[in-house]
Amino acid sequence: MKKRLLVIAAVFLVSVSCARAVDDVVYVDVNRPDVAAFIDEMVSKYEFDREALRNVLGQAQTKASIIRKISTPAERTLTWGEYRKIFITRERIKAGTAFWRDNREMLERISKESGVSIEMIVGIIGVETYYGRITGKDRVIDALATLAFDYPPRSKFFRKELTEFLVLAREEEIDATVPMGSYAGAMGRPQFMPSSFRAYAVDATGDGKRDIWNNWADVAGSVANYFVEHGWRTDDDVTAQATLGSAWNGAVPKPRNTLKASETVESLSRKGVLFATELRADSSAQLLTYEGDDGIEHWVGFHNFFVITKYNRSVMYALAAHQLGQEIALRVTDDAA
Repeated sequence: MKKRLLVIAAVFLVSVSCARAVDDVVYVDVNRPDVAAFIDEMVSKYEFDREALRNVLGQAQTKASIIRKISTPAERTLTWGEYRKIFITRERIKAGTAFWRDNREMLERISKESGVSIEMIVGIIGVETYYGRITGKDRVIDALATLAFDYPPRSKFFRKELTEFLVLAREEEIDATVPMGSYAGAMGRPQFMPSSFRAYAVDATGDGKRDIWNNWADVAGSVANYFVEHGWRTDDDVTAQATLGSAWNGAVPKPRNTLKASETVESLSRKGVLFATELRADSSAQLLTYEGDDGIEHWVGFHNFFVITKYNRSVMYALAAHQLGQEIALRVTDDAA
């Protein structure tokens, strides 16, 4: 792993040496062959004005900090117990409750129109950005340009996202040098990548703009639309806690879980998995195992659970977002009683 990181760092340093440095700030060199080729493609395929695009990309900063963050793996893999403590906190539940209260009318409208529960919308926004408190400190143009041109392991992916970002900036009439996001280019309060923005973001207020940075209705509407487009089923169960009954004789899944349901409610029940659901016997289901603070936990994920994993490909993320939304819903209900 150290060797891999050294190679990445060396490539980055070589790239930076070809970049344009002004007052210790390193800018993308638009005359560099790979950057020039990218500009040529944008001009021919998407009809961008060459000089305008050169000007935008020439303002993008190449940042070593971005390469460092994306290429340095976590020191160790978190257990479910550790992961849960990051997101299911008293402070985050309190913030989510206040967010729900303050935006109740808007959330109820979007939930009714989309069929996605308020608790799911609120859970996602809470996990992603703590209700707008943590949205990233890098300009999107800097993150995507750095990773597109100076991070070989995933340059193809990030060049595609840079393309999507420049196109959406033109479509939405946004100054491409302004939007802020994460070090990987995820944007705004729902942390959409540019391709997700173009595919799923919506104008929920009718003002002609899809503003996921400042407009909470557009944020909530876009999250709901993402779920709808990935097959969310209104009022279906998401998950259920499970135990392995005396009849169970299968292999116990390890905490590294699948992102696909390969069983059904009926097949798991026949194998001795005990859980409660009102879903039909032929509904898709999957036994999941988590390493909690008090030992191994078993859960059954249903279709909607795996829709959540489309937002972030992690079964821990999906369970955390679902549980955060549930905790907030309970608080909102208690306050109304």
